[in-house]
Amino acid sequence: MSDHILSVDVYMAEDFTATDGVRIGDTLSFADDLVMDDLYQLHASARSRDLELSDDGEALRRTNGAHNLVHIDSCLTLIAPDGGTHEALILVEVANDIAEAIYVLPLGDFAPATDYRLIGIERHAATTQFAQAAGGSFARGTLITMGNGTMRPIEELVAGDQVLTRDSGKQPIKMIGQCTLRATGRFAPVVITKGALHNENDLVLRPDHRLLVYQRQDYLGAGRAEVLIKARHLIDNATVARRKGGFVDYFQLVFDEHYIIFAEGIAAESHLVDQRSRGAFAQGGGLQNHAPRNHQNYEIQGNLVPKANAANLLRRASTG
Repeated sequence: MSDHILSVDVYMAEDFTATDGVRIGDTLSFADDLVMDDLYQLHASARSRDLELSDDGEALRRTNGAHNLVHIDSCLTLIAPDGGTHEALILVEVANDIAEAIYVLPLGDFAPATDYRLIGIERHAATTQFAQAAGGSFARGTLITMGNGTMRPIEELVAGDQVLTRDSGKQPIKMIGQCTLRATGRFAPVVITKGALHNENDLVLRPDHRLLVYQRQDYLGAGRAEVLIKARHLIDNATVARRKGGFVDYFQLVFDEHYIIFAEGIAAESHLVDQRSRGAFAQGGGLQNHAPRNHQNYEIQGNLVPKANAANLLRRASTG
């Protein structure tokens, strides 16, 4: 199976500097270097950037350059002056056992020139948090097509329910995962509005959830009829946009295999179980990695997607 490609939005560790405390003047770092109660500020000039990683189910690596290993070091909890808590993951890029770079993956929005006090450093939760941050999920209220053709809200489904799959007809749900995340920054859900991809209602899902589109005409120049595309690559701020604010309940449907199912009438992937994504489930140790299926190799990468009108092109392509 080809590696799963992840793209996460990060700051460099040097974008955050300690303004008060034991490490005043130092930048954010990995867990062993940090001191509780120190204050940190995000520089006013800081800009986030895409960090593209390949995941073979065992390790994360940079997709470019020397393909260095990237370790998930820790999850930090910081508190803002208004009392709100914010979390961030620390990722460490390593070459020859030396830290080449340290990245901060925010799990919420950090305002520049604002003091954030470090109140928590958690190593064991970091892998689970990363699995939740980088995976796909459907929001509460999403209508799933069942084996008998009816549609039911995802939150009403239970293990054993028969769901219609594009690959293998009716298949029973093995497990349902759930998590609640802040709807901020890059982790705010993507809304595919009614009709954007011939859906009868809005489809709300995680930014990295992949949809399967059958092209009657190859408007994307993919060289094949079927393509997988992440929801965030369809954002045009018109028919597809982010919904920010508050919290979102997300659900993950797990089957014995990795299938294409139907959510609000749109073909979308079920939860792909691999070494990394198992960490998103408390019972992850009992799950087996999914074997490769053909559609897992059909993904269109973001740099090949025409940003301004991808949703429109795919809507036209799927109708011929």
